[in-house]
Amino acid sequence: MKTAHCLPTTALNFLVIALVLTCVGTSTRAAEPLFEKVELFKADTDGYKLYRIPGIVVTTKNTVLAYCEARKRQRSDWATIDIMLRRSTDGGRTWSPRQKIAHVDGPKQKNPAALAQGLATNDEVTYNNPVAIVDHKTGSIHFLFCLEYMRCFYMRSDDDGLTFTPPVEITDTFARFKTDYDFKVLATGPGHGIQLDNGRLIVPVWISTGTGGHAHRPSVTSVIYSDDHGKTWERGDIAGPDTDEFNIPNETVAVQLVDGSVLFNMRSESKADRRLLTRSPDGATRWTKPKFHPQLLEPICMASMIRLSKKPSSDRNRLLFSNPDTLEARIGQKAIPGKSRIRKNVSIKLSYDESETWPVTKTIEAGFSGYSDLAVTQDGTILCFYERGSTDGVIYNTGSLAVARLNLEWLTDGKDSLNGR
Repeated sequence: MKTAHCLPTTALNFLVIALVLTCVGTSTRAAEPLFEKVELFKADTDGYKLYRIPGIVVTTKNTVLAYCEARKRQRSDWATIDIMLRRSTDGGRTWSPRQKIAHVDGPKQKNPAALAQGLATNDEVTYNNPVAIVDHKTGSIHFLFCLEYMRCFYMRSDDDGLTFTPPVEITDTFARFKTDYDFKVLATGPGHGIQLDNGRLIVPVWISTGTGGHAHRPSVTSVIYSDDHGKTWERGDIAGPDTDEFNIPNETVAVQLVDGSVLFNMRSESKADRRLLTRSPDGATRWTKPKFHPQLLEPICMASMIRLSKKPSSDRNRLLFSNPDTLEARIGQKAIPGKSRIRKNVSIKLSYDESETWPVTKTIEAGFSGYSDLAVTQDGTILCFYERGSTDGVIYNTGSLAVARLNLEWLTDGKDSLNGR
């Protein structure tokens, strides 16, 4: 009877170890740097003069939804505006045709605050400030939008953004702010909302008396939230008050930190020329006194923030932030604290310590670039949906809305790679 030939125990152990190391090395090997751009909406096409106010989310099925305002007139937040959506099922490489997704039946009244300043006419209909939230508990996409900066509506998609339920008005939720602030103008987001680990849906909002510039000023910030997957909505506490120091806080982005608290990152017109941050233990109440972040410049423009990775499912906690990273004055103007700067150099920053510091910055668009929103696909690809175009020195013109697709290797010049998500 022949005896089977076996490897010595020591040799077998070395072989097993080698195979394990090979598998580990394969799973954590850095990807090649990725950076590419895809144009989604171009000015002066399909009957619209301008496309603005980008928002983007990735669904639980890894479908990308990119939405925006389609404006009939070039230089007005109060003209006829529709809300458009495009979908991608391959991580943002290719996109479906655009579709109009917001419509409210019945007569529509123009906001008196806009009429009082001659910003619009009664025959113009403004749908504004779309915000999507992905529900990771149910797989649905919750979608909010405003009408005439005066009414707010909610709808839901259960088929990854192919169709939406009829809009339901939730303006009564905003009416509860009246006890604290006598507003005439309201707005959600813009950008995207978030869902907390406990299932709560969070939508940052701003409200204004509409008596100041463009009928959007002065303003304060807060949140509306839902604890029953969008069936009912409640108001939160005022997060960003309007004071001499914290001047006209408005468009806000939110992220849940690893300790469970919620960080608000607010635009304002404060003389510090920096982003304004505040925290809440539950995303709705007990906001801390706002503070300016020294590394986050504020040219007075919408920004975005999102989580890229979190322990223990990943090796490190990582947050992303995007905005025009500049305080350069507009052409022919002087830089004045608390006044708008040129919108250019949209960049992405990376934090490893929950927004305490932002050691990495990379430019997405060196030229004119304005509003932006961030999303992350299931394989860790970063998507930045942003405004780009040209400037005439006084009033900026958005040439198009584009999606930049990039990875952590490109953002960090190969110094960091995702290990899990």
